Amino acid sequence: MIGVAGAGAFGTALAVALARDGRDVRLWARDREQVRSMAQTRHSNPKLPDAVLPDSVVVTADIADLAGAEAVLVAVPMQALGGFLQTHVLPDCALVACCKGVDVATLRGPTALLLAARPGATVAILTGPSFAADIAKGLPTALTLACQSAGEQLQALLATPSLRIYRTTDVIGAELGGALKNVIAIAAGVVVGAGLGDSARAALMTRGYAEMVRFALKLGARAETLAGLSGLGDLILTCTSTQSRNLRFGMALGAGTEFDATLTVEGIATSRAVVRLAKALDVEMPISRMVAALIDRQIPLTEAIRSLMSRPLKQE
Repeated sequence: MIGVAGAGAFGTALAVALARDGRDVRLWARDREQVRSMAQTRHSNPKLPDAVLPDSVVVTADIADLAGAEAVLVAVPMQALGGFLQTHVLPDCALVACCKGVDVATLRGPTALLLAARPGATVAILTGPSFAADIAKGLPTALTLACQSAGEQLQALLATPSLRIYRTTDVIGAELGGALKNVIAIAAGVVVGAGLGDSARAALMTRGYAEMVRFALKLGARAETLAGLSGLGDLILTCTSTQSRNLRFGMALGAGTEFDATLTVEGIATSRAVVRLAKALDVEMPISRMVAALIDRQIPLTEAIRSLMSRPLKQE
C-alpha cells in the first residue's frame, strides 16, 4: 500500500495514477467534508474536475490510516509542510516529498523538514516537469526521484506505464531545481504580462537558468542535476505553459492586474527565502531579487526592468 498525505491537485493526481496501475492507495485529506464527498462521488476536487478515483483509492481524514504503507508521498504545499509535520505523525516508512520550494521560516527544503520530523527515516523528493491534470489523465510524464538510499526500490514502487521515473542521489540539486524554477517562472510571467516579447522571455529563462545553477552549486548540488528534468525540464514547462500558477501570477504582476489570492503560488515565498539565502551565501541572484522586490512592492516594474538591462556587460 502507498500512502498519499495531501488531497490537493497533485496528491490526488498521483493517487489516481498509482491506483490506475493496480496499487492500493490511501489518500489523506485534512477536510472531513472533502473526504466524505470524494468517497461518495469518487470525484477528486474542483482543481481536477475530470479525475475519477479508482476503487483502490481509500480516502481518509485520519493520518493513522496511512500506517503500514511502503511509502508515503507527502503532497502538502511547501509553506504548510512545517506546520503539518508538527501536528501529524507520519508512519515509519519511506517519506517522499512532493512539494517544491524553500520554507521561508527555516530556509530549509522539504527533505530537511521531513528528516527533522522523522530522524533516521528514508527521505526522498519526487519532482520534475509535471502538471497534476496531465498525470491524472494518464498522459506521459517523466519525473526525477532524488534519494540518498533505497532509490531503486522507490523507483520501482512509484513508476507506472505513464509515469516514467529517473533516479538520482543529488537531493539538493533536485530540490533546488524545483524550487528556483518557480521564481524564474514568475519573472518570465512578468516579461509576458509587461508585453516585452518572446525574445525577452527566452533571454530571461536562459539567464534564470544560469542563476539557478550558480545558487545550487554553492549549496553542493551537481550541475548535471540542474540540466535534467528537475531543473531545466521543469523550468521550460513552468515558464511556457499557462497551466503554471507561477507564470500566471507573474503575468498579472507584469500587467498590473489582480490575481486569484486563493491559489497557491509557491514561487512567492520561495523568492523571499532564496534572496535571504543568497545574501548569506554571497551569491549573485539579480532575477530572484527583482522578483522578491516586485512582489513586496519595493520597486516599480519599470525600475526592475531597467536595473536588469543596465547590469555591467560581461562574458557569458
